[in-house]
Amino acid sequence: MTRRRLLSALAAPRRGTDRPNIILIMADDLGFSDLGCYGSEIPTPNLDRLARNGVRFTQFYNAARCCPTRASLLTGLYPHQAGIGHMGRDMGTPAYQGYLNRECVTIAEVLRSAGYATYMSGKWHVGNDRGQWPCDRGFDQSFATLGGTSDYFKPRNLVRNDRPAAAGGKDFYLTDAFTDEAVAMLRAHRGKSAPYFLYLAYTAPHFPLQARAADVARHRGRYRAGWDVIRRERHSRMIGLGVVDRRWPLSPPPAEAPEWGSAAAQDDWDLRMATYAAMVERLDEGVGRVLAEADEANTIVVFLSDNGGCAETKPDGSTYELPWANVSNTPFRNYKHWTHEGGISTPLKLNSMRPSGAPVMSACQRK
Repeated sequence: MTRRRLLSALAAPRRGTDRPNIILIMADDLGFSDLGCYGSEIPTPNLDRLARNGVRFTQFYNAARCCPTRASLLTGLYPHQAGIGHMGRDMGTPAYQGYLNRECVTIAEVLRSAGYATYMSGKWHVGNDRGQWPCDRGFDQSFATLGGTSDYFKPRNLVRNDRPAAAGGKDFYLTDAFTDEAVAMLRAHRGKSAPYFLYLAYTAPHFPLQARAADVARHRGRYRAGWDVIRRERHSRMIGLGVVDRRWPLSPPPAEAPEWGSAAAQDDWDLRMATYAAMVERLDEGVGRVLAEADEANTIVVFLSDNGGCAETKPDGSTYELPWANVSNTPFRNYKHWTHEGGISTPLKLNSMRPSGAPVMSACQRK
């Protein structure tokens, strides 16, 4: 039996089985401590509710980069087996061809063969060329940005199903657009007998640092305390929440990060982290809207991040850079790209809702 037929058989409906809807939500470059339920000062009430009413994992690993993590998540394979051992560039060998190969089967392809409706809204980043887009790999409908990063107000490489798409209106903001599309897909699905699979892959809070001015304003000044203080505060909250063991020391600050007291341009540093916080907060607001649309359903909700906080530096100042990335990845060392804990340890939450709205799981697990 081929792998495709085996997976289809495993996913096939069984008599008397109430098959759940599945919502898989992914953040982009979100660090281990960037959510309130993992110790952050950033308000994330909707994601905190998922953790409070479900399972919050404290030891979950990814592949340290955007493309490989997504390849593994979508196929269940090591990224090299799926064709994306590095990033989205063809490096001349099958393991590094930069897009999903045809020897792998995506979760959307398997679930669709089992009678699920399959929807995607968000960042794809596992194939840019025609024939490699979401609807070519098992999704009935999609609204996606193909590449790894994009302007939030004027994005490029947007596609809807099998055609290029354009950002609409002066108030366009990519995070909100992904939420709007996901909510519309769920709303259109109402009344249908088939269960659905929704893959909602936000680009936030991946650089460039861009958020609505009113959102940024709510966070301005909070980060003038500096990365040293914010990191210690997060670590203390993480211990209180049971996310980390109090016996674990906070990793030493990186040599590349100056002490806050000696850092120049502190107002600019505050603005960068305030913008990052605004991006995370807007993502959380979107998650709340999606969950509200799914509240009455028999639905499994999974939330994760593709890798840790990103320490990259860009000449245009569109990144929050190493000192704040170190805060995002509290209490760990290093960042996205690295296979240290700071690169590969990120939040994971699982929640299962029944029609009554009552969760069927509640725990904080070290898995």
